[in-house]
Amino acid sequence: MIKLIVGKKGTGKTKILVDMVEAAEKVSSGNVVCIEKVPHLTYDIPSSVRLMETSKDNIEGYEEFYGFLTGVLAGNFDITDMFIDSTLRIGGRDYDKLGNFLNKLNTAVGDREVNIVFTISADKEELPESVQAFIG
Repeated sequence: MIKLIVGKKGTGKTKILVDMVEAAEKVSSGNVVCIEKVPHLTYDIPSSVRLMETSKDNIEGYEEFYGFLTGVLAGNFDITDMFIDSTLRIGGRDYDKLGNFLNKLNTAVGDREVNIVFTISADKEELPESVQAFIG
């Protein structure tokens, strides 16, 4: 299941994400993964959570981001929760491409029981329906 945390910069999206990471880590019977563009959350999330950064692999754009995420999921079927911060800084600000990316990822995940949460720095009103469908 894909969910979005949406709001302008400075509205507390990352704090909400960190709280969700901590809660998931306490109840997960598998692995919890947190992905960000550059390492900012190292001291904010529990050490048992796998922290990854996309800048190490020069991931840019939604096609590369899709390949990265599906690769992580394919490499570990024990992932129960995946949290991604700064989505637009990784994939870009083209909201139609974001919508296509989310739909494609949702299809790839299929019936797999994994929670995927993204932070999106934007006003809800400026996002197309294809993106708004994932706001939880």
